[in-house]
Amino acid sequence: MHRKPSVTTLILLMLAIIPALALSQAAQTPQTLVINGLPGQLEIVPLNGHSYVDVEALARVTNGSLSFSGNQITLTLPGGGNSPAQASTPPPAPANTAPNSDFSKGFMRAGIEQMTIIREWRTALENAIQNGFPITADWLSAYRTQATTALRLTFVAISTDGDRNAYRLLNSEFENMKLLSNNYVALRQSMQFIAPDSLASDPLNQKILNCGHSLSAMAANGQFVDDGSCQ
Repeated sequence: MHRKPSVTTLILLMLAIIPALALSQAAQTPQTLVINGLPGQLEIVPLNGHSYVDVEALARVTNGSLSFSGNQITLTLPGGGNSPAQASTPPPAPANTAPNSDFSKGFMRAGIEQMTIIREWRTALENAIQNGFPITADWLSAYRTQATTALRLTFVAISTDGDRNAYRLLNSEFENMKLLSNNYVALRQSMQFIAPDSLASDPLNQKILNCGHSLSAMAANGQFVDDGSCQ
């Protein structure tokens, strides 16, 4: 005799079917995990009400590394879990660490080259003024271009606190020399008279000379000592 399924049996069947339907629906709509600040994404595998990702894929996306020891897997993330930009940033020096005022060899070479070009630039301008030669932007642009390139090389060579502080003064010297040059080009273009000894009484020219002497003294000592001449 055929018996009808009891209510209890139907309830048990429904409880067994619902999770299967849920898993089927989740499989039809895959989910992905996006980690903030990192490229790539991971596919999520739902199982028994939990979400799982491939640990090897996780290590690849986070630039981490996996190590295996027996039944243990260790995932090591770069920078202690920081984002790539944060991990590549060097940690700040301890507060009680004295700044290194010494110049690095690379910065010394680049800085001396920069100072030499500035000196040649100023000497060329001085000779033109004293002898009444034409002062044009095109003629002086070659010195400005060389000085700009040399200044960039000093920036690239920075590796100590002394380098960093001296670079500020080198940059100030460059900006003052550029301004001095532009001033006399403008005077010539406006057809104003330029006295042969005008540089001797020009305060900007005197400031450039004083700063140059200060930078030369620092280079001779191999250390940054600011005497205020370049401010």
